Amino acid sequence: MKIVRTRRELVTLLGYAAAGCVAPAIRATAQPSRKVPRVGSLTPAQTDATPIFEAFRGGLRDLGYVEGKSIILDFRFAKGSLDALPDLAAELVRIPVDVIVADSSNAARAALDATHTIPIVLGAGGDPVLLGLVPSIGRPGGNFTGMTIRADVLSSKRVDLLKLAFPGITRVTILMHAKSAAAPHSLAAAQETARALGMSSLALGAGTPDELRALNATHLSGSDALAVLPHAMFWNHRATIIALAQAARLPAIYPEREFADDGGLIAYGPNIPDLFRRAAERVDRILRGAKPGDLPFDEPARFDFIVNLRAARALRLALSPEIVTAANEVIE
Repeated sequence: MKIVRTRRELVTLLGYAAAGCVAPAIRATAQPSRKVPRVGSLTPAQTDATPIFEAFRGGLRDLGYVEGKSIILDFRFAKGSLDALPDLAAELVRIPVDVIVADSSNAARAALDATHTIPIVLGAGGDPVLLGLVPSIGRPGGNFTGMTIRADVLSSKRVDLLKLAFPGITRVTILMHAKSAAAPHSLAAAQETARALGMSSLALGAGTPDELRALNATHLSGSDALAVLPHAMFWNHRATIIALAQAARLPAIYPEREFADDGGLIAYGPNIPDLFRRAAERVDRILRGAKPGDLPFDEPARFDFIVNLRAARALRLALSPEIVTAANEVIE
């Protein structure tokens, strides 16, 4: 055994021993901890307990994320008030979040006004080129990408389907959100189709839940049918709209399947939860380093066309056989 003969040797030996014991701990704590990404959601909705956000969470889970552990979701709800979106977007920027998911064109515009650096993913919204949000669908540039819906084309198709279902109708009311960025384009397309089919049309607007609840059957008294344009507020308050059509005893066509599930007559439109599941893939790519401006906007792959025969019987309406045959789902 070595004998320590001097104070200097003792100090040196203790120093080596300390280094051997402490250095590994120092090296371990010096490793940077991996940051848990934070994704903000900017939405006109009332709550995150909806099919679209369930689908978004499902998409993240499929990619291996665990909410609260490997990813944090931070929601900001406008609760039907589009005027609240800019302040809510600013809150997400101040946090800051790593990505913002916008679930409407209005939410996307508010997010883009709030930041030019934080990536923004549109879960579902109108044509971003038509709305002046990006120069190109294929290469949007900047900090914006996501999923787009050709709302004008689909709104035109709904009017066409109404006429197919009820060939005798000559007047149609088109319900639109009065403050929606996409509504004017969708309204123009629907009205053009109505004219081409020999029908007159009337635009009926509601910009808040209170305005929507104030509508009654007299607002539809001059029409033979109702076509509803898509909007998150309308989805949130679909029971009010379905009740309005039932009170007026009018056939109506709606933009999402949940309207038909809840008693509406006909629903035609893209499967929105599927879009949000795919939006989760965009978020993942961005968190892994992809630039949003290099990711092309994508369009719906799945569509719902539902006819509710139970609702038709309640309204004593006879649907054309062609419309029932064309539907990919019939509620008996």
